Amino acid sequence: MFLTTFRSVLAIGLLASCLAFPSQAAPALIPAPASIVEGQGGYELKPYDLIAVADGDAEALRTALYLQDLLQETRGLSVAVREGGAGRAAITLKRDGPKGEAYRLSANPDGVVIAAADEAGLFYGAVTLWQLATQTPGKGPVRIQAMTIEDAPRFAWRGLMLDSARHFQSPAFVKRFIDWMALHKLNTLHWHLTDDQGWRLEIKKYPRLTEVGAWRVQAGAAPAGDIDPATGEPRQYGGFYTQDQVREIVAYAAARQITIVPEIEMPGHAQATLVAYPELGTVDPAPTAVSGDWGVFPYIYNVDDGTFSFLEDVLTEVMDLFPGQYIHVGGDEAVKDQWKASPSVQAKIKALGLKDEHELQSWFIQRIERFLNAKGRRLIGWDEILEGGLAPNATVMSWRGIDGAVAAARQGHDAVLAAQPTLYFDRRQSASPDEPPGRGQMVTLKDVYAFDPAPASLTADETRHILGLQATLFSEHIRTEERMEQMAFPRAAAIAELGWSPARGRDWAGFSARLPAILERYRTVGLRYDEVPLRVVVTAGLDVAANRTAVTLATPLGLGDGSAGPLDRQGRGVREPPCPDRADDESARRRQPALPQEPGAETVQRRHRPVARGRWAARGAARGDDRRHHEPLLDLPGGRPDGRDPHRTRCRPAAVQLPDRRRSGEDHLPSADDSRGRVRGAAGQLRGTRRGDPAAGPGRRQHGSHTPDRAARAGIGAS
Repeated sequence: MFLTTFRSVLAIGLLASCLAFPSQAAPALIPAPASIVEGQGGYELKPYDLIAVADGDAEALRTALYLQDLLQETRGLSVAVREGGAGRAAITLKRDGPKGEAYRLSANPDGVVIAAADEAGLFYGAVTLWQLATQTPGKGPVRIQAMTIEDAPRFAWRGLMLDSARHFQSPAFVKRFIDWMALHKLNTLHWHLTDDQGWRLEIKKYPRLTEVGAWRVQAGAAPAGDIDPATGEPRQYGGFYTQDQVREIVAYAAARQITIVPEIEMPGHAQATLVAYPELGTVDPAPTAVSGDWGVFPYIYNVDDGTFSFLEDVLTEVMDLFPGQYIHVGGDEAVKDQWKASPSVQAKIKALGLKDEHELQSWFIQRIERFLNAKGRRLIGWDEILEGGLAPNATVMSWRGIDGAVAAARQGHDAVLAAQPTLYFDRRQSASPDEPPGRGQMVTLKDVYAFDPAPASLTADETRHILGLQATLFSEHIRTEERMEQMAFPRAAAIAELGWSPARGRDWAGFSARLPAILERYRTVGLRYDEVPLRVVVTAGLDVAANRTAVTLATPLGLGDGSAGPLDRQGRGVREPPCPDRADDESARRRQPALPQEPGAETVQRRHRPVARGRWAARGAARGDDRRHHEPLLDLPGGRPDGRDPHRTRCRPAAVQLPDRRRSGEDHLPSADDSRGRVRGAAGQLRGTRRGDPAAGPGRRQHGSHTPDRAARAGIGAS
């Protein structure tokens, strides 16, 4: 009981001292504004205050209603909105400020004024005011410190990519995702809608794209053996978005100043399409089923005129649904073996006077670009569209590091940075076994924050072609909506600051000091972020005979790391006993008696002693003793059956190598390099967890699905 209380107090103390909520005098805003000048006094925002907008200003009214809803939901403040008319306003939205996404916010004892020329600026000023009102948790009135904020974004493109092809997310989730993006001043949702594993967008002219291409049997023996009695076939897993749903989502995003950029993959990643319409491919026989596995598949569109007619028909419907400037055409990982083996494709290369298949892909993309340009749209694609010659007006999304963006900018083309691994959020966020599944390479919040969106090798003129950056959430290893939230946040907060805030003010210590406030906002709005890298790990050793205690506090991210050091009962520092070297492990184990084995108990060999689990583990858990494998092994006083000194200090054990218990289904990959175990409970109860495949690097950036009405029949569940 003493240790449980001791550790809780230390954890609370660390959070309070190192991760405390900032005062109102130091605004906890993410992204950080360009300029803040603090004033004297402040305004107390309270129930029944008034938000005022000019009469007839529909855009300002929309922003005012949005802010009204936010304040009601998160602070319980019922404020009113009034167009024109008399009455003193607590918050005023005015149209005499800077243009574009820029705004000016002025707070004084009389109230708050948000001034901007355009709707986007008013909206982002309202988001800043909401953050000022939610720096500390709780409901009811809140004091807004007097200040003047002059703010504008650093980059025009600040985004996240949502992969709905590998795993489908419900329309309701997509809307929530958009809400969370808006609260970070992110303005671009890149929506990955087609791939080998599924076609997710209803196309009226080609219904088989969703009737056939949106459904698959999951990988593994278990899904293959799950037979639907109604059909006698394995249950299908999948889903798609109707055009009505897409229009609703697009309008929802636009009201939050977010543009959706749809991605329709070509010429590769086409297996789902070719299952539905095999005549569009180059191989006979054509694929007969949508893939349930990940990987880079060889299926590719042919280059016949009929295929371009199909693609133009599809893109025409896509443009009708998505009014934004950009249409993403993929262009990545197009395996060209089928082109090489096709006599008709080889004849086309010769007839066009092209050098090889890379130049054929360039010709393919350029033909699509001319069609899009004629409709007033711009083409964007992954950096492979550089190979064989870049289309004249194309924008490059650089995912294989920053080189694609550098090459495009030097050629006078715009570019967006989505560089892996740092901006690939399917990577795990810490080395803890408690992390959600993901690819083996670790990308921490700190790693993301350290990324520079402006490559140093570019000149000032070339840097102007860098539109901005985005993080990608390819969903091969993100099967559920909860996991999607955890993989995106809080790392998306770093993307927001990199994209918005001036480079001169970037500071990890300042960002981490503002982080607790945004985490509390996440909890308020119901966003399930990844808490694992933020948890305080408390390790302690008690040695009553030597009259000393050693305590270490740490977080995987290094937030507030520190050690109380070895202390005696008077708080004086003492020397900590060294751990034995690895060579001494065996002799150390021989000196320690084995624990008695109870019926049904298992023993896990640690570096310094075995640990039983069973009845004694249950008792430890009841005491709140959560001794994981990355913490020292402590003998608590009272109730130990082995008769050993219960107060001996233990050294920190090495990481435990746990067995790889592969599951059947989609998380079952060929490589076991990143298989990890999970140790839970007071005595280290084992539970194998399958992790992502670190070998699936740049060449395996594969990108899944269920609809609410078919979820039950599909037998979908979290893995």
